Amino acid sequence: QVQVEESGGGYVQAGESLRLSCAVSGSLFSRYYMAWFRQPIGKEREAVAGISLNGLPTYATYAAGRFTIARDDAKNILYLQMSGLRPEDTAMYFCAAMRRSQLVPREAQFWGLGTQVTVSS
Repeated sequence: QVQVEESGGGYVQAGESLRLSCAVSGSLFSRYYMAWFRQPIGKEREAVAGISLNGLPTYATYAAGRFTIARDDAKNILYLQMSGLRPEDTAMYFCAAMRRSQLVPREAQFWGLGTQVTVSS
């Protein structure tokens, strides 16, 4: 069984930075394509970024240049470094272990419960 738990969310002003962490239990972390999704209130869950088993990242257009995804297979931790945060980044952020590299919610095999990021103007 794979369990994931996000942390690092918070309330920040526009332009500030946050680093989210996702602790993953189990011995299969290094075998999963990992991803971050986010979901603003009243909107669909959308992909933020994904990272392959060997560390190759993929970003949503809005995230490229501002967000960085990374994984530490030795510690079973996934990270999302966010800079230049904007009010439209406000959402629940979720960590997911994926069945495949297609960044859509239906391909997630395991989800965390989410961590809230709120960005004020």
